[in-house]
Amino acid sequence: MSTAAVTTAELDELKASVLLGDEDVAALRRSAEILADRVEEVLDVWYGFVGSQPHLLDSFTRTSDGEPDTDYLAAVRVRFGDWIRATAAAEYDQEWLAHQLEIGRRHHRTGKNQTDGVDSTPVVPLRHIIALVYPITATLRPFLEAGGDPPETVAAMQDAWQKSVLLQVALWARPYCAPEDW
Repeated sequence: MSTAAVTTAELDELKASVLLGDEDVAALRRSAEILADRVEEVLDVWYGFVGSQPHLLDSFTRTSDGEPDTDYLAAVRVRFGDWIRATAAAEYDQEWLAHQLEIGRRHHRTGKNQTDGVDSTPVVPLRHIIALVYPITATLRPFLEAGGDPPETVAAMQDAWQKSVLLQVALWARPYCAPEDW
C-alpha cells in the first residue's frame, strides 16, 4: 500500500496512457457548462444504479445491522456532485492530484469511513471501482446530448469523460498497491 505522492511526471504518463490531450480538456470543460444545472439528475441515475446492485450498495451499509446508512449515502452524494464538477473542470493541478489520492484513500481500508465517522464496510473493493467506469461514463450521454451539440461533439465529451475517469481510477488505485506495483 502506498500513500506516497504522485509526481507530475507520473501524472503526465497516465494522461499519455489514456490519450488525454488538450482537446479532451476542452470537451470536459464544455461538459461542465451542460452538466452544471443537472448534477443532481446525474446523481439520481448513478445512485439508482448503485442502489439496485446489492454488491455495490454493500459499501454503504452499517456493519451493525447490514442496512444502508442513509446519512452516509447523503454525505457521499454531496462529494460525488463535487467530483462531477471537478472532473468537468479538468484542472489537473497539484490540488486536484492530491484530492484524487485522498479519494483513493477514502475507498481503501486506510481511510474508508473516517471522513464521515461511520461504521460501514472496511473497503470498497477495487474491482468494483474499476468496473464502474463504464456505467458512470455511459450514462452521461443523454445529459451531454441535452446541450444540443452535434453528435461528434457529444462523442468527444463522452470520450473525454471516459479518459478522465480512467485516469482518476488509476490514481485511486494507489493505496491498494505496493509502491513497486503501482
